[in-house]
Amino acid sequence: MAEAERGEGEARASWTVRVLGAWLGGLLTAGALAEAADLYRMVGLVLYNEQRLVMLLGIGIATLFVVKPARTKTERLRVPWYDGLAAVAGLVVCAWVAWDYERIFENLHFRPTDAIATSVAIVVLVAEGLRRTAGRVLFWFMIFFIAFGLVGHLVPGAFQGRSVDVDRMFIYLGLDSNGLLGIPLTVSTTIVIAFIYFGVLLDTSGGSRFFTDISTALMGRYRGGSAKIAVTASSLFGSISGSAVSNVVSTGVITIPLMRKGGYPAHAAGAIEAVASTGGQLMPPMMGAAAFVMAEFLQIGYRDVVLAALIPAILYYVALFIQADLFAARGGITRVDADLIPSRLKVLRAGWPYIVPFAVVILCLFHFNLRPHASALWAAGSLIPIGLLLGYQGERMSWRAAVAALGRTGSIVVQIVMIGAMAGIIIGVLNITGLGFALTQAIIQFAGGNLILILFLAALISIVLGMGMPTLGVYLLLATLVAPSMVEVGIRPMAAHLFALYFGMLSMITPPVAIAAFAAATVADSDPIKTATAAVMFGWSAYVVPFLFVLSPELMMQGSALAVVHAAAAAVGGVWLVSVGVIGYFARPLDPARRVGFGLAGLALLLPAGAFAGAGWSDIGGLALAAALIGYEVVAVRRTGSLRTG
Repeated sequence: MAEAERGEGEARASWTVRVLGAWLGGLLTAGALAEAADLYRMVGLVLYNEQRLVMLLGIGIATLFVVKPARTKTERLRVPWYDGLAAVAGLVVCAWVAWDYERIFENLHFRPTDAIATSVAIVVLVAEGLRRTAGRVLFWFMIFFIAFGLVGHLVPGAFQGRSVDVDRMFIYLGLDSNGLLGIPLTVSTTIVIAFIYFGVLLDTSGGSRFFTDISTALMGRYRGGSAKIAVTASSLFGSISGSAVSNVVSTGVITIPLMRKGGYPAHAAGAIEAVASTGGQLMPPMMGAAAFVMAEFLQIGYRDVVLAALIPAILYYVALFIQADLFAARGGITRVDADLIPSRLKVLRAGWPYIVPFAVVILCLFHFNLRPHASALWAAGSLIPIGLLLGYQGERMSWRAAVAALGRTGSIVVQIVMIGAMAGIIIGVLNITGLGFALTQAIIQFAGGNLILILFLAALISIVLGMGMPTLGVYLLLATLVAPSMVEVGIRPMAAHLFALYFGMLSMITPPVAIAAFAAATVADSDPIKTATAAVMFGWSAYVVPFLFVLSPELMMQGSALAVVHAAAAAVGGVWLVSVGVIGYFARPLDPARRVGFGLAGLALLLPAGAFAGAGWSDIGGLALAAALIGYEVVAVRRTGSLRTG
């Protein structure tokens, strides 16, 4: 249906929108893939990184003003004169900067007129592009920071900024590598584009259908199978998509009706899909592109980010999977209808080649130590012949579709390019005014140096700042505004950044905004607040796990193998026991007292052994309480002679 609707929209759009948009989007994608393939160096083209970035930014701006209308949530049918002018201006201005960058860079301290004019033009075009693609929240956030850069020296108290001349500030924001042309835009125009191109090819070639079918074949035969399909499929797609909301509306149109048909209430079906899709942004190896940016921010290897994020992500999905299963048991929800479950052997026989590109990514990243975008390019290269020659269940990708994937990718990534540019501007303001240091000190002073209070404060700020924003935007903001204060009080940088990312993403399911939960409620035709409240219940582990890995480095693969295994096993056991208490079902429905008992036993196991002196005894106490409760339930069930499902 989505393909049909997209086709109808393209048919109504003018030639300029369809063809020029596709060509510009394809050029943007090709420029990023050329960097991944190291083609610039191979042909002898030696460029400053800033030259390449500003040229791709110009193409991105031109693409945006061709394909995105001024009024959001409306369909682009033609390109009005003012958008055509903006597209040309973005392309020309950025091309001029790229062409003459060496001279401009060498004379920046003189503040030449052309540098001032081009900087102002780039910042203005990025601001409007951000409004059109990412919404008004991020737009006004960026405007606020630019305004602070101009008048921050007039703000009294601890947040007073340095006085900066207007021309100097715009040159710094628009043309300096510490501003717009910095790490966020670098990652957005290299790694992110390469992986999104891989995802678009996967969708075009039939790989998405294969992973949905294999999830159904593997999970559909078990109780609550429809929800388990949703959890499995959304975890696979969410990491690639880079957006919890887009994941909800793509996989959710299949999984939510399937869950409702299977017996899940509408609000529960929407909540499970929202939580599963949000978790995809926290699931290695891609984590919605945040993993790559995190590695650049922390100046560490990408594999270190993946290893650190692995156990917390597993705990997240273990909790969701267990709760979906217990909810099904309590409600008497059985397996998916047999006629909807494909044969595992048939699905694997038809789609096993689609596993190859993922194996290629993993081998390139972890065995050959290639750069992430080069790894994505190799994976895409292995996927193209699979789609062209084999396809899935008789449907093969055409050459035209393979080429069109370049243009589709470009149209998709313009939002991410604008967000990367915005993040660079905000980082530039924080640096040039000193506001970043002031924010860090303010958070520390407010919390009085208390670690737990700082964590709670950072969690609250992260949820508020993350409301309504895509994954990459969430992380980039929190990495610059929240994580530094946590590092300042002694929290390990990796733990601080991952903590901020977790709570930033939790804004997707936390009322009052909870856009992923609300999107799922729309698909499920359920009450939005009821769906969001249920999502908080199903996603409870994500509110607890970040505190655990800050206090227990073993949960981030830091420590001896024995310590890591012990911490992970205790955490899994704790997640299971708390999930039993949350759902209120073990082998039969539980009364409030036993639910509390299971919850306390689970929390005791979750408490890290190194949290404080004597905390190691909590594992023993939790195990003892859990054993007593489980034993009581087993005896009670045997006495009744049957399992009641409620």
